[in-house]
Amino acid sequence: MKFKGSVLLVDDEAHIRKFIGLVLRQFSIPRLLEAGNGEEALEIYTRERPDLVLLDVNMPKMGGLETLKQLRLLNPDCVVVMLTSLATRQTIEEAAELGATNYIRKDTPKEEIAKALQETLEANFDLTENEGPSHEPSV
Repeated sequence: MKFKGSVLLVDDEAHIRKFIGLVLRQFSIPRLLEAGNGEEALEIYTRERPDLVLLDVNMPKMGGLETLKQLRLLNPDCVVVMLTSLATRQTIEEAAELGATNYIRKDTPKEEIAKALQETLEANFDLTENEGPSHEPSV
């Protein structure tokens, strides 16, 4: 499967960004942007308008839930997948209420992370060979 859009991967841990980046590689993503915290993510999102955001919940400076709120203010239609090591029911429910598209635990096996990402991409984007993402960001 090929995804012709851009992805912003936000996590304060470089090794997690590298691991998730390797998982994303199988989707032939042409542009992978990275941020180490929520503030950096908002700057990059505002400038680059990526099609998909993978967002860690627990980060310094600005956590994932606050970043998600701000992303939804910038673009109510943004597609955001939350990433976390600790998944409490309350956090999952809050992320869903704030508009997260999906929620993936970082300790999930690589194949299952890939499957969850594939399902998210298929549900939110047109993945035909000749077309780019059908998800147009609001401006």
